[in-house]
Amino acid sequence: MEPFFSVIMSAIFLGDVPQIPVLVTLVPIVGGVVMASLSEATFNWTGFLAAMFSNITFQSRNVLSKKFMISKGALDNMNLFQIITIMAFFMLLPVTILLEGLPILPQNLAAAGFDAAAQQELFRRLLSAGLCFHGYQQLSYMILSRVSPVTHSIGNCVKRVVVILASVVAFQHPMSTQNALGTGLAMFGVFLYSQAKRKYKSKA
Repeated sequence: MEPFFSVIMSAIFLGDVPQIPVLVTLVPIVGGVVMASLSEATFNWTGFLAAMFSNITFQSRNVLSKKFMISKGALDNMNLFQIITIMAFFMLLPVTILLEGLPILPQNLAAAGFDAAAQQELFRRLLSAGLCFHGYQQLSYMILSRVSPVTHSIGNCVKRVVVILASVVAFQHPMSTQNALGTGLAMFGVFLYSQAKRKYKSKA
């Protein structure tokens, strides 16, 4: 649903409304990603509402960041990303401590059954994951500075298909017919989007 939320936010904050044919191409992209990602037929309202809230906040951040990037005299994408990251850290640190405490402290890890070697391995993996995620977010902002929020959201949406394909190759997970059809549909939608965007010269 990210591309649709991005279209709405872009229209509200940037005044950027894509042509109808461009909007139509979003349907196979989102539908394909849903089909490729769907592994079970269960539904949970809490999870659904949380996902929708996440989409709204994520796209709001991207659109408002883009609005700031194109403003006269604005910070570049790297400085903007660093400022947002630092602000988010200080805002969420008290909330994290309040809700989760400090389980990462050595004495708490020892009480949970982690010996010294396990603690070192845990810290190594946490550091590795943190650096990788930070690099991913930084690259995401570099891309956002060059494309529109809608195009950026499509890339983020298709990223899920790429993750599925990577897991098939790396972990030898079998790909079901539904996964394969969803992947093909999403990629076809991306092709249609690029062609429609070029043809109608939309800012999307």
